[in-house]
Amino acid sequence: MFAFARHLPVGERVRRLTATGGAAVTLAALTTGCGVLIETNNGETTDDITVTSPMLQEGEAVPERYTCAGDGASPPLSWSGLPTSTESLALIVDDPEAVGGATVHWVVYGIDPSETQIPEGGLPLPSQQGQNSFEEAAYAPLCPQEGREHEFRFTVYALSKKLELSDGAPLDEALGAIAAHTLARGRLMSVSDS
Repeated sequence: MFAFARHLPVGERVRRLTATGGAAVTLAALTTGCGVLIETNNGETTDDITVTSPMLQEGEAVPERYTCAGDGASPPLSWSGLPTSTESLALIVDDPEAVGGATVHWVVYGIDPSETQIPEGGLPLPSQQGQNSFEEAAYAPLCPQEGREHEFRFTVYALSKKLELSDGAPLDEALGAIAAHTLARGRLMSVSDS
């Protein structure tokens, strides 16, 4: 994170960093980026998980309250259809259309497979957060640039084991661990309202 931005609220940091392309880790540079996770485990990964939200609809605009223009809270999510061999869950929220490359807004892992949802603005217990593209272990509000279409992806991963990662693990380390142990995934995609 650039030193000049550390004192700013998260929403303003996301706006400034996204606008300048600074400090955003691009998924294209990561061999284990979100787009590659589906092809891990020797091609045995499936798309059987269903991800829904009472506040987000597939292909529709993300409500302002979940963006840097609003409250910046994380949206509630629910899922179903996990493989019976699931030992742990992970969640990645990313924007593959961000200026400068795909940007990860949230990484959550260590979610118990008996959990079926994440509440608005919260986390299920137990769970941990890894660093996002802004080097923070937190939800970075979605921040679409005006006049540019964005597709925000909320992806839940069923994992074959509980990840041995500490809270705040670096982004590339968390993505690599998720990729290496993915059994199945499900995705809800929303778009920007700009």
